[in-house]
Amino acid sequence: MLRQKILLIDDEPDIRDVLKITLESEGFDVFEAVDGIDGLEKVHKVVPDLVILDYAMPRMDGHQVCATLKKDILLRHLPVIMLTGKGEIHDKVKGINAGADDYLVKPFEPEELLARIKMILRRSMRDLDANPLSRLPGNISIMNELDAVIRSGKQFAVLYLDLDKFKAFNDTYGFEHGDDVIRETARVILNAVAQTGAGDVFVGHIGGDDFVAVTTPDQAEPLAERIISDFDAIAPSFYKPEDAQRGYITAKDRQNQEIQVALVSISIGIVTNEFRKINHVAEIGEIGAELKKVAKARQKSNFVRDSRRLAA
Repeated sequence: MLRQKILLIDDEPDIRDVLKITLESEGFDVFEAVDGIDGLEKVHKVVPDLVILDYAMPRMDGHQVCATLKKDILLRHLPVIMLTGKGEIHDKVKGINAGADDYLVKPFEPEELLARIKMILRRSMRDLDANPLSRLPGNISIMNELDAVIRSGKQFAVLYLDLDKFKAFNDTYGFEHGDDVIRETARVILNAVAQTGAGDVFVGHIGGDDFVAVTTPDQAEPLAERIISDFDAIAPSFYKPEDAQRGYITAKDRQNQEIQVALVSISIGIVTNEFRKINHVAEIGEIGAELKKVAKARQKSNFVRDSRRLAA
């Protein structure tokens, strides 16, 4: 089982030392940041499961850090415990208004903090079976969402999104850079939802480089077009300048032969119940896989929409 990661953001070394010893003894991986700006940088590098955040810090205080985290579409579900050196209601309220999930007043008992950490992590995992990489809802939430739209009897559209040539990228640049691409893809999808004004869209992360978005039939194509446009615009930045300018990397195929592989692209299959009755979640998956296969054959970012009419 993967060890859960906790990021400590506090400008007091003694506090960080006490917390680090306490948390590591309980099996957590602990990372440290010395102030708010350092903390925000570490959040993106570490991608922790929980943040312990001091309220009063130089350069950027805990209120500002927490507010910044909660505005980030990939980090807004990240649990935050705020620490304050004062017992004033004003500081507590300000921290909670910024999005903190809990707070403790210094000095505190490490055992109490530990109990609160475990409670918040349990609640977080229960409320959102988040993919640890993207922080998007995982397979349980995806299945529940698809089942709900089927049972609603309303028309819906499901976008199945998959990266092309991603294995070659991973093999060449390494899994750490591959993880960065996954996170940026999640960000592109969520930003596209916001920018197109697509309304109440569910976005989930199936795993690896596979994502899903659930929307309405009329919103599906504008959303797919925006995702493709934004992804293609950012894709060259994943590569070294010389590879991006050349437009391909050199990789090896299954026969260990060197081949030229174009930059990563994104393929989208759009499943709808406009022209066919869909009775089960498995049907959506089967149709989506078929459509993505057609889209991938085109060797560039594109989407394919299912428009076949079948008897209800």
